Amino acid sequence: MTALDVVKNYYDCFNRQDWNGMLALVHPDIRHEPNQGEARIGLEKFTAFLQHMDESYAETLTDLVFFTEPTGNRVAVEFVVNGVYKKAEDGLPPANNQTYVVPAAAFLEVSDEKIARVTTYYNLPQWIQAVSN
Repeated sequence: MTALDVVKNYYDCFNRQDWNGMLALVHPDIRHEPNQGEARIGLEKFTAFLQHMDESYAETLTDLVFFTEPTGNRVAVEFVVNGVYKKAEDGLPPANNQTYVVPAAAFLEVSDEKIARVTTYYNLPQWIQAVSN
């Protein structure tokens, strides 16, 4: 599989909420760099992150556009996050199943047909405004 194939499969699993399918595409030493906070390193921390996200949010990604670079090891994707805020997090507004739609992007690095790095960006103030209305 090419890096692009791996990343497309990863996001297909995300949209099906197939967390085990996602994890099967991730390198054991994955580096997850979130929009805010410290990087998470390793499959155990990434798995815990997915579980936490599943408890707090229900999200589907639409309008995915994928970009690759000449070596074929890195993929960028922009998308729209369509979500429901199910459970509040510290420092964020209360959760009452508010819906939100925000643009986002991610940068992924693939090694040995596994995702070795995921870096995600979105506009947190825009998300806070969406769930606060």
